[in-house]
Amino acid sequence: QGRLVESGGGSVQAGGSLRLSCADSGYGFARNCMGWFRQAPGQEREGVAAIDRRGTYYGDSVKGRFTISLDNAENTVYLEMNNLKPEETAMYVCALDWGGCLEDWYLPKWYEVWGQGTQVTVSS
Repeated sequence: QGRLVESGGGSVQAGGSLRLSCADSGYGFARNCMGWFRQAPGQEREGVAAIDRRGTYYGDSVKGRFTISLDNAENTVYLEMNNLKPEETAMYVCALDWGGCLEDWYLPKWYEVWGQGTQVTVSS
């Protein structure tokens, strides 16, 4: 059975950068939508970015600062995050939606498989 495993989280100062990875061990990305979400304590899960074979999709708050990409050879999805802000401190989780990304890709309910997450802490 496949699973998603995130890595790359850590602690950075405001304005810093991190690159998160989500390794897929069994599902494959060819026909799926891969999304990154984040959730801070006491807050709802928020869609950050998604990617499928047709393109990339971003939440308004991260456009121009975050980049999602896919390495099919490595079965890995990346999230490059630049100019991080303290309010972006959260657990970042990758997820898989069978089939391509929907127009409302940012809704968690569409995703069937979830990783465990990697913590990102941004200090001011």
